[in-house]
Order: sequence, then C-alpha cells, then structure tokens
Amino acid sequence: MKTITYPLLALSAALLLACGKAPEAPEAPASTAAPAAAAPAAQLSQYTPEQFYATKSYIGNDINAAGDAMLVASDETGVFNLYKVSMDGKSWQALTQSTTDAMMPVSWFPQDDRVLYSADQGGNELHHLYVREIDGTVKDLTPGDKLKAMFVDWAADGSFYVLTNERDAKFFDLYKYDGKTYQRTLAYQNDSGYDVAGISPDGRYLAAIKSRTNADNNVHLIDISAEKPTETLVTPHQGNITHQVYSFSRDSKTLIFGTDEQSEFSQAMAFDIASGKATLFSKADWDIMYIGFSNDNKFRVEGVNADAATKVTIVDQQSGQPLTLPALPAGDLRSVEFSDDGKTLSFYLNADNSPSNLYVWAVDSPKAERLTQALDKAIDETVLVVSEVVRFPSFDGLQIPALLYKPKQASTTAQVPALIWIHGGPGGQSRTGYSASIQHLVNQGYAVLAVNNRGSSGYGKTFFHLDDLKHGEHDLQDIVYGKKYLQSLDWIADDRIGVMGGSYGGYLTMAAMAFTDEFKVGINIFGVTNWVRTLESIPPWWESFRESLYAELGDPAKDGERLRRISPVFHGDKVKKPVLVVQGANDPRVLQVESDEMVAAIKKNGVPVEYVLFPDEGHGFVKKANRISAQQAYLKFLQTHL
Repeated sequence: MKTITYPLLALSAALLLACGKAPEAPEAPASTAAPAAAAPAAQLSQYTPEQFYATKSYIGNDINAAGDAMLVASDETGVFNLYKVSMDGKSWQALTQSTTDAMMPVSWFPQDDRVLYSADQGGNELHHLYVREIDGTVKDLTPGDKLKAMFVDWAADGSFYVLTNERDAKFFDLYKYDGKTYQRTLAYQNDSGYDVAGISPDGRYLAAIKSRTNADNNVHLIDISAEKPTETLVTPHQGNITHQVYSFSRDSKTLIFGTDEQSEFSQAMAFDIASGKATLFSKADWDIMYIGFSNDNKFRVEGVNADAATKVTIVDQQSGQPLTLPALPAGDLRSVEFSDDGKTLSFYLNADNSPSNLYVWAVDSPKAERLTQALDKAIDETVLVVSEVVRFPSFDGLQIPALLYKPKQASTTAQVPALIWIHGGPGGQSRTGYSASIQHLVNQGYAVLAVNNRGSSGYGKTFFHLDDLKHGEHDLQDIVYGKKYLQSLDWIADDRIGVMGGSYGGYLTMAAMAFTDEFKVGINIFGVTNWVRTLESIPPWWESFRESLYAELGDPAKDGERLRRISPVFHGDKVKKPVLVVQGANDPRVLQVESDEMVAAIKKNGVPVEYVLFPDEGHGFVKKANRISAQQAYLKFLQTHL
C-alpha cells in the first residue's frame, strides 16, 4: 500500500499553478508542414499532435498488500482510468471504464484489493473520494453537490482519514472512516481554518499550517486524542519565515517539517514531540521538496528541487547511507513507492526526451525492470530534445534562470522562430521533464525558452518574493529580456519571437501583448485578464490562504486601482498583434468570462484573435482529445502568424 506520503499542501493550493508546463500527457510518422521560414527538415521526422499525444501518461504506482500488483492510472483510452498492474507489467486489469472524467488513484486498502480513488466532474475541482469494491461495485464516500474531499492517510487499524469542506465551504474538517463499514466520525472540526498537512501514524496528532502572508506561516501540532484538541506551536519565530510539513516518523514521535529560517532554501527539521525541541534533520543546496518513510521504516526518501530538476535520494535508515540504485537511463525519479516488506521499489523515470515510464526494482537485484513504453513506438525518440539550463540578465542585472529547447534543425544558416514559455503560479516553476506540447513545437521548428521569471519558486526565498505586489511589472520585464536573450542567439530568427503560457503564464502572455510591443504573437491558455474579479471570486476552499494571496497579489478592495492597471482586459485597445486564447468552461480558478471579455476586447480593436473553448475542461486539460485539439490550434496559429 502507499508508503511515501507527499505533503497535502503541495498537492492543493497555489492560485494558478496549473500549466507550469503543459499537462504531461501521453503522445507515429505523418509529417506536418514546417512553419513558414522555419528550417528545412528533409532529414528530420516531424510528427502531428495526434502522434505526440498517442503517447501514454501514467499516474500512481501504489503496491498492494500482497505485493503482487500496483494501482496505476493510464489515459490510454483518452481519459485516465484505473488498472491493476502485475509486478512484471504483463497484466493490466481495468478497474474503471470512465469515458468522461479522469479517475485518479489514491490507494489500495491495507489488507485487500479494494481501491480508493478520486474524481471531479468536468474539471470543476470538486473531487469526491470513491471506493471500488473487489466485485467492481463503486461507492461515493463523500456524496454532496458542492463539497470537496481529500484523502489524508491510513490508520494502523485499517481505518482512514478524509478532509471535506461540507460543513463550511471555506474550511476542511477531518473525518475518520471505518475501513469495513465506511461509517465515519468527526475527528477534528477545523474552526481555525488550518491547512491540515498530515496525521501521525498512531492517529493522535495533526500537523497543520496557518498562513499569515505568502512569506510567513506557522506549523501547529494538534493533539486530537482528547475530547478537546490541544495545540502546540512547532515554529515560534521572529520575522517572515515560511514552513512546510514533510512527514511524521513511523513511530509518531517526531514531526519532520521544512523551514527557510536559516537559509534561502527549505531545510528539514525534526520536532521531537515529547520534548518540544526541533533539531536539524537534513539540508541541501536547494529546496527539500519532500521527505517520506517506507512502511517498515527501513528507508527514507528525500526529493530536492535542484535547479529545476528533481534529485531523489533513498537512504538506508540503519546505516545512514544512500541506497545504490541500479543503472538507469538519464532522468529524474518520481513517485517512489515501497512494498510493505520494503523489498520491492516502484517508481517512474522521466526526462525531457522521455515521458514517465514505470519501473520495478527488487532491492537486492542488480537490475530494475521497465514495465511500460510510454512514448508511442512510431516516434523516433532521437528527434526529441533535451533542454539546457541557461541564465540571462534582466533589466536590473538580476540573473534569470530558464530552460532552452533548441530544435534539431536550427543552425546559423537555418534560423528558427522562437517562443517564450511562461509557467503558472504566481510562484510556479518550469522544470525539466517531458512535455508533449513543448516537444511537438520544437519538433516543428520552434525554439522554446521556458523562463523562470522573478517570483518563481526553486531559487531561494529572496528571488521568490521579488515580484510581490509587482506582478505584471518586473516579472514582465524578465519575459521581455528573455526575448533579448533569444535575439542574441545566432540560430534564432530574431524578428519572429512569440510568447505563450498557461494560468498565471497566460496572464503574463496577455500583459506582454497589451503592455509591450515586443512579441509577434501571443497564446493565452486560461490566463487571468481581470485581477479584481479573479481575486474576488476565488473558490471558497481557498479561504485558508486568502490573506496570503492578497499579501502577494493585492487586496481587490484596497488595491483595485493598481490591479486594474495591470489587468489586460481593461487595455484591449493596446493589443496590436495576433492572439490565440484557450479556455476550459468549467475552470473554477480563472472563470470563462475572463477569456470571453479578453477576446471581445481584442476583436473590438480589429486585431486577429482566435478562441478555443472546451466545454468539458477546467483549469488544465485532462482529456486526450482536447489536448490534441489545443495543440493543433497552437500549431495552426503559429504557422499562420509567426
């Protein structure tokens, strides 16, 4: 069953974080015409969006109690469905047959092959928790029209904990479910508006975060064993310090949490619950992303965000030494899971030029077995490119990190057009790893520079906060100076540079098109265009960090004038170059009206604008057919205008 628990907060908040990179999606040889003036590609195979998205995407790799199967979701049918996958990868038993909504794996039950999974409706983010019985019947454990539910963890007796906001849409209460009858009891009523980030294995303690601003928060330890819960402040401090919860120790005696109090980056501290003292547990030269433990406590898994790549270390708890992994292709490990006995490890391996493939490794074996072929076999994988980490100076001399994807057909005698790619957030990060969208564009002869503008995570707290209350200003200049960097490359057609991004990256795209005259085209993927409305209409379940958002972006009641000044929808008359807008109708973060009004404002100005609206998607596109349609629209638009 599930062994490595990743922080709930890392899986939830962040205002507009979708589309830090196009949704990693799956992906033979029909070629499309290269964009006008792109380098001739007679010897380079080019592929269509359909071919790139014939590739399969996988999520989850939880190992069951018997140790003979994993719980995996695949979008092979076009929508994510659940499969019981044998440990040798030869048997894939379909557990769900959805044709509409994505089925996301949560966990096997601790003693049998019942399954917990989650799903929303058309991308509305109102996820419910479901149980699939061994006979195939399904029960919604969290029924209700407008509630949102999140699995937390298992208890030693086979019961499990779930957060829902059914009592009050703004706050998540904790319920304990009986693992046999599914009857539930209220374990903790969250009247304080905490973000519950974990529960100790013995079920006694909650770890919760209370945010004051985006630069300052606290970790609280809540003892829920008594009739009246008691609280302990884990992180007393002066000034602005941010913290996160990593994990409880398996014996429930220690809470492992992160802090940037002594560093630009998040270090791990161990809080001894009995003594109330915290000591340094682990540190790195970059942010520690997560720490977890195998069920038998033999191994500790640590992930570090090292210059936009994920570096995973598996440590033998007894010796304190890193586990030596078998030889593997280049790439980053993701989703590391141990079997209950600690003898088998499952994980994904992902790289810029290789989508995630599932591996299984018997810890005493010299070789790990690859179980999947994610990239469609018709694509020649040698045409895919690996990004280069680069840095360029911005307007004030600040070094801006970025990932540069150079088309194979580019040269000084065959210059190519280019795109600035902007991640979501604010506070997101473009990271190494496979993106069908980027690889397709590069394959078609477009260079891509994925800029991590100031305000991006992963480069220290000072860099992260440089755009606070300056959004659409200094970070926009980083995008402009990204263009200048591209123009300095002798293989770039310097008069054919566009900009595109999703979510907050969509906002910066529209800001670039409205407030600068630098870019020839813009592709806005569900980007904010009216900050006043967006901040006034955030989903109720974000209440716990509303003040943090306002501290970073602005309070619409107090900062309305500035927010209108940086909102592109009020400046449609300034947009002079072609724009493509792509939106999901069910998006709860960036409402459809944002894109509707932006398109209308550009049309009123007589500027070419195209609009693609998906009626069955939200903030990010999960259905394969829609991802293909979006990619087709990007390519057609670029071939026409860039």
